[in-house]
Amino acid sequence: MRALSIAATGMSAQQTNVEVIANNVANINTTGFKRSRAEFADLLYQTDRAAGTAARDDDTIIPEGNTIGLGVRTVAIRNLSMQGALASTSNKLDLALNGRGYFQVQGENNEILYTRAGAFNKNGSGQLVTLEGNLVIPNITIPNTATDVVVNAAGQVYAVIGATGTQQLLGQLSLANFANETGLAPLGGNLLQETLASGSPVIGSPGDEGFATIQQGYLESSNVDPVKEITELISAQRAYEMNSKVISAADDMYNVITKDIR
Repeated sequence: MRALSIAATGMSAQQTNVEVIANNVANINTTGFKRSRAEFADLLYQTDRAAGTAARDDDTIIPEGNTIGLGVRTVAIRNLSMQGALASTSNKLDLALNGRGYFQVQGENNEILYTRAGAFNKNGSGQLVTLEGNLVIPNITIPNTATDVVVNAAGQVYAVIGATGTQQLLGQLSLANFANETGLAPLGGNLLQETLASGSPVIGSPGDEGFATIQQGYLESSNVDPVKEITELISAQRAYEMNSKVISAADDMYNVITKDIR
C-alpha cells in the first residue's frame, strides 16, 4: 500500500522541520544568529494515465490524467539573514553590524571565516579577537597605553592615549559581502565559511554602498521570533500527527484485506 510509504516520508519531513525549529529556539539568545527554515518539495509521481493522451475508443483527448504523488522530501535548510535587533551593552569592544556584511576572522588553519557576532575582546598581545580567540581581519592591535577605544560607523578604530585624550588611528575594519549569503556553510561558534554556492567575498568598508555600518557598544541579537517559532512548532506537530494517522488508517485497511483473504 503506497499510503504507508507516502505518509512515512511526511513524518520524516516534519521531524526535520521540528529539528530546525528546535535549533532556532535553542539559539534564541545567540549573538548574530540567523534563524533557519526547512524547505520541502514533492517526490516523483506515478502516472497511470497521462493528461493529454487520446482515449482508447476514439481520438478524444483526456483532459485530466491519473497521477499519484509518492511523498515529500527536504530540499534545503535555508538560513534567513534578516537583520536582528541591536542591543546596547556599553562595552566598547562590542560591535554590531546594521545592514549587510560580515566581519572577517582568522580560522584555526589560517583560513578566512566570517561572522556577524561582534563580541570582541583583546588577547595577551592587545590584538582584537573573538570570544573564541580568532584574530579579527584586518588585524587591530590596541596599545597598553590606551585609556579608551573608539570605533566609528565607518569602521575606523582609534585609541585614546593619555590624559590629553589624543586619538591614535589603529586601523580600518573591513566587511565581506556575498552574492548568495544563504550559501555560506555554518561551522558553529558563530562562524561561517565561503562555499561555491555563496560565491567569492566582496570586500568593502563599513558605510560603503551595500555594506553595513558599525554600532559601537551594541551587539546584534538573534533574529529568532519566539512567537513565530511556537506557531511553526504547533503546525509541524499537527502535520506529524496527521501523517501518523494516515499510517494507522492504511494499516487498518491492510488488516481488513488480510483477514478477508484468510
